[in-house]
Amino acid sequence: MKARRLSVRVATALLLAGVACNAAASWTWRLDADAAGLDAAQTAAAAQVLDAAMAALPPAWRAADGLDVRVQWRDDLRADVHGHSRGDRVLLRRALLDDWIGAGADAPDAHPARRAALAAALHEFAHRYDRAPHGGLSRDPRLRDLAGWPVRPLRFGLRERDNAMSDRSPDAYELTSPAEFVAVNLEHFLLDPEYACRRPALHGYFSAHFGWMPATAACDPALPFVEAEQAGDTDADSPLLDLDPARVHAVEYLLAEGNARPMSRWGHSMLRLVICAPGRAPGPDCRFDLAHHRVLSFRAFVDDVQISSLRGLIGRYPSRLFVLPLDQVVEEYTRLELRGLQSIPLQLSPDEIADLLTRAATLHWSYDGRYYFIGNNCAVETWKLLQTGVPRLGAAPLRSITPTGLLRRLVRHDMADAAVLDDPATALRDGYYFAPANREYQALYDVARASLDLPDVRVEHWLDRAPDTRTPWLADGDQRASAALLLLEQAALRREELRLRDVLKRRYLRGDVALVGDAGSPVETLRAMRVAGDALSRPALLLHDTAGYGLPQAGEREVIRIDSHDRAQRMRGLARQLQGEARAALSPAQRHVLETGEANIALLGDRLRTLHRAQGGFVLPAPPDTQ
Repeated sequence: MKARRLSVRVATALLLAGVACNAAASWTWRLDADAAGLDAAQTAAAAQVLDAAMAALPPAWRAADGLDVRVQWRDDLRADVHGHSRGDRVLLRRALLDDWIGAGADAPDAHPARRAALAAALHEFAHRYDRAPHGGLSRDPRLRDLAGWPVRPLRFGLRERDNAMSDRSPDAYELTSPAEFVAVNLEHFLLDPEYACRRPALHGYFSAHFGWMPATAACDPALPFVEAEQAGDTDADSPLLDLDPARVHAVEYLLAEGNARPMSRWGHSMLRLVICAPGRAPGPDCRFDLAHHRVLSFRAFVDDVQISSLRGLIGRYPSRLFVLPLDQVVEEYTRLELRGLQSIPLQLSPDEIADLLTRAATLHWSYDGRYYFIGNNCAVETWKLLQTGVPRLGAAPLRSITPTGLLRRLVRHDMADAAVLDDPATALRDGYYFAPANREYQALYDVARASLDLPDVRVEHWLDRAPDTRTPWLADGDQRASAALLLLEQAALRREELRLRDVLKRRYLRGDVALVGDAGSPVETLRAMRVAGDALSRPALLLHDTAGYGLPQAGEREVIRIDSHDRAQRMRGLARQLQGEARAALSPAQRHVLETGEANIALLGDRLRTLHRAQGGFVLPAPPDTQ
């Protein structure tokens, strides 16, 4: 049978047998629909599909020229595709018409069968538009940045080959190329009212490109984040943080100063969110709402005191965007790693802050990259977040592979105000600088040295000593010296516990069967902690059973709230359980170090109580159980 072809000028409103003519006057490109092999019902369904697809297009798309399309309905497409586009030819799966007919004449466009046919047509039309000169979306650097193909920091002009925005994707096919990304996302932009809420930056990009937007759902202004670790007790609230950008007074570049370790020599880049307490109007006083401030920190997911240099060089660690309470970050760097923190305001408008936080939320839920010490470290990740989240910053030469280098560039281009650090006392008072605890520890040590003939000048050397070599000096100090030494012994024990935890974790990662013994099974506890921690650092795993994409919406957030709360409680319980199991798995020498440190603390506590009794003072309470 000779093929029947219905060739029509869209502007004449003769698209097959049933094209609506109310918008046809603005259509200037030609749609040829081939009805070969279609029966009457399929021909009518084809007209309805193409009519609905054309009606969904933005006016600027319909009015563009040079987009003539020839549509065929075929049975010979690959099993895993619904359509194919080459030049001006669009091939669509014929079975989509049967499903459309089976849905019934009264079915809404949101019906799965109708949605599949419409999406297939729009997907292929999008390829045709994208390849045209007035399209070119997949070649736009801004779109590629948002999509997940950023510029490589050490290869000027070259972009990443792989897309790490792999979580919470509406269709994994979008990750295969920028062209497919554009086609998949235009489907959802045109058909899904929640697209504006789930992928707000991309919705804004497409809306600006077309000068138009489709009907959208009402979006919650708060952005969802899951805190990777939760300070407090087991009754703490869920780690889910609903952050309204309107409550963020400022964003600051938070630099952890370097130390002698190879992976920390150039510092660590983070962003501090100055969040106002509920009920407080945004303003300078929000700086003092420290309990509400949060930190965005790209980290290798290892939770180690010091990560492996080799693994960091070859990308063996995941790189993820962690959200942490500021007080936890201050404790981690200033008291445990003895590193200062500089908090330098970025010059951002409220709208730019909102855009930056939207991008951060998108990365938090979708990004699962790889950490590379040189090519994709914390400075590179922070730079990419800034230049993608705030387009104005993308125009400046901020690219750097070191945290200190990125800070210098931000200051040089008047995007960060380092003058807040000019007066050290004011910077400390106003929270622009957090001093490392070694200054405090040195002052305590100097107090003890004034009373005792201690062997070291620097407190670092004292803390690095084996605890049994410190013991002989602990029984002879006066009240001030003994109190100072007690605080130092507690700090030394905490540092030793972290070091031994790292030793156990490395043994676990190597598959050390000796970790499993009669005294317990720390390897199983460690495995359970890593599973729970992985979901809290990669929150998309909390919704692996749901079909949503992008930023979670109301129903999904309730699932997250419950699941993350349960996982956080489980993490705390496992941490307590691990303390006893891990000690049994340590070598006798390692256990001796911990036990001696605890004995030193007990000795100093007893001495202080004795001195107070002798002088008629109050009796100090017994030190808390270090277990």
